[in-house]
Amino acid sequence: MHKYNKISLYKIKKILELFCEDISATASSKLLSINRNTINKYYNYFRKKIYEYEKSQMEVISGEFEADESYFGASRVKGKRGRGAAGKIPVFGILKRNGNVFVQPISKASKKEIIPLIKRNAEEGSMIYTDSWKAYDGLIFDGYKHQRIKHGENQFAKGKNHINGIESFWSYSKRRLSKFNGIPKDKFEVHLKECEFRFNNRTKNLFMLLLKILKIK
Repeated sequence: MHKYNKISLYKIKKILELFCEDISATASSKLLSINRNTINKYYNYFRKKIYEYEKSQMEVISGEFEADESYFGASRVKGKRGRGAAGKIPVFGILKRNGNVFVQPISKASKKEIIPLIKRNAEEGSMIYTDSWKAYDGLIFDGYKHQRIKHGENQFAKGKNHINGIESFWSYSKRRLSKFNGIPKDKFEVHLKECEFRFNNRTKNLFMLLLKILKIK
């Protein structure tokens, strides 16, 4: 286990318990009577290990997937809508229905960046549900089945043809990250992957899972 300060294993586990409950570093510091900088160092260490763990879980699988992009960060410039909104970080996400989500910051929502990420997660022959954004044009030529949902025509769900699952993840992530009142750009991906981890393991005991990941006995 990482040693930032010489504190007991018992206290490290208590820090981890509060981290799993998504308690802020400031609140954890008060509850445990431990310096906030120490709490922050452990929280950052936990996030680093979660990031590494999530990266190691990537695999190409078959099934039905929902793919979408969203924008995180500063408010949109007034009058600027849609892809490429100024001041925001674009993120691509793909969710396997009844399975896990994978998210990745991208430089722009282009076909050049998005299609390789789909291929890294979904096997050829899989069904991909998307909105009508042009970056998804030609998915059938890459060996996928493809259904679109046309948000611009107020069509949000038609039977299986929806992307409600990935949109639920976007909503959860933005709501959760807003409590940090701004995240430095160089730390954004680590925090994003923490959201991915919490979402993918929402039905599991996070404390027990992280004990294994962190190799704490």
